[in-house]
Amino acid sequence: MSDTDRQENQPLSERGSNRSQRPSSPAFRAFIASGWAEQPPALPEQSPAAPFAAARRERLGARFPGERLVLPAGTLVTRSNDTDYRFRPHSAFAHLTGLGTDQEPDAVLVLHPTDDDAAPHEAVLYFRPRAGKDTEEFFADSRYGELWVGQRPSLEEVAALTGLRTAHIDSLADELAKDAGAGGVQLRVVRGVDAAVQARVETARTGQPETEAADAVLAEALSELRLRKDPFEVEEMRKAVAATAEGFADVVRALPRVLAHHRGERVIEGVFGARAREDGNATGYDTIAAAGNHANTLHWIRNDGAVRPGDLVLIDAGVEVESLYTADVTRTIPVDGVFTEPQRRVYEAVLEAADAAFARAAEPGVRFRDLHAAAMEILAHRLAEWGVLPGSAQESLAEEGQFHRRWMVHGTSHHLGIDVHDCAQARREMYLDAELEPGMVFTIEPGLYFRADDLTVPAELRGIGVRIEDDVLVREDGSVENLSAALPRRADDVEAWMASLLER
Repeated sequence: MSDTDRQENQPLSERGSNRSQRPSSPAFRAFIASGWAEQPPALPEQSPAAPFAAARRERLGARFPGERLVLPAGTLVTRSNDTDYRFRPHSAFAHLTGLGTDQEPDAVLVLHPTDDDAAPHEAVLYFRPRAGKDTEEFFADSRYGELWVGQRPSLEEVAALTGLRTAHIDSLADELAKDAGAGGVQLRVVRGVDAAVQARVETARTGQPETEAADAVLAEALSELRLRKDPFEVEEMRKAVAATAEGFADVVRALPRVLAHHRGERVIEGVFGARAREDGNATGYDTIAAAGNHANTLHWIRNDGAVRPGDLVLIDAGVEVESLYTADVTRTIPVDGVFTEPQRRVYEAVLEAADAAFARAAEPGVRFRDLHAAAMEILAHRLAEWGVLPGSAQESLAEEGQFHRRWMVHGTSHHLGIDVHDCAQARREMYLDAELEPGMVFTIEPGLYFRADDLTVPAELRGIGVRIEDDVLVREDGSVENLSAALPRRADDVEAWMASLLER
């Protein structure tokens, strides 16, 4: 075949390599495999997360005796052509292995049933260990090769780090199929994470009934497992919140540059993002940096607007630490350092609503849903006093009214942890209708949003959007702790804090 024929018949899947001139001669292969220093056989210390992850696996396994549970980490996802997004493992995988950051694409945690009543499941972590320097992968694989993306750990290293038995990913298919099928060991898998693993599970459990429903129960259990944080998780949340507070201070110090730039919102995003990468893994979600009327778009993440003198800027941001636990904090600040009278009026109404939710959270027997009700009661009364409701506060608070929700359509609280909206697949009775319990971590985040084109509110309020969001822990004695209390909340304190930072 001529070179022309080879070019014309080249499949699409191979054409991405046309930009490369990768050597492949036998002489090169022999040379690149030689001359490397021996690595000393030093194993890492066990992660401080390992014993907590083991306890979580035990609690999960107790829900599903005699069953095989399959939890993929997920795969690398293409961003553009041959470049991938930065990898983040699925939250359930990270929670049950203790692995964070970008470890380990394509890995799968499996809880295998045993005949041992004292240890009814054996957890095995299947992943792709590093390849030898004598393999083509070492120098030629731009997705996994050591010369391209760095050295992956060995089976022994991951076992030492996690306390888990480890095995090569190539053995997974046979292990999933062991004693499975109709009448055999029931399998459950976290769906929508790794299509190839899910397909292997489906093949292994051919003949098992209602597999999709079985998987939904597993997803539900994994969410509910995170409703109460263990001591390791609480400390990780404290780290995330502390780094986030530093990020907010960085933003205030950068306000002169923010005001001078034609995309000042983007400057805010970048300043906070730098802190997140320096002190953590990344941001836990896309930062909202919303100046002026942009604050009235609840999930404003375009962040391409100017920040002008006289604006309020709503900043909703959180640092995700290496363990993947994230903070979620919002502060609304006057870029001039001082609130105007209308801005302060709205701000103090929102703060009063937040304080009411905090007070309700400290009451014995309070349910999660009650936090929202406490905040809404305050906002409805303030809006009635301002004359913007089409009736009284009580009429609005009635189920058939809800007029006040025009200016706050979102909820007041959500669970927080390894996901910014944590425990999202928990049952209603375990989440919204549940009593607060020690170890729960959640947000309190009321707001008021008066769009610039809203003719139902006085002109001086149009274009003002305010949200105040804090991260809250229920302590063992039932009291509540504001984890983000280091960031000022009261209007006078915000002004004083900003002045102290801008004077430096």
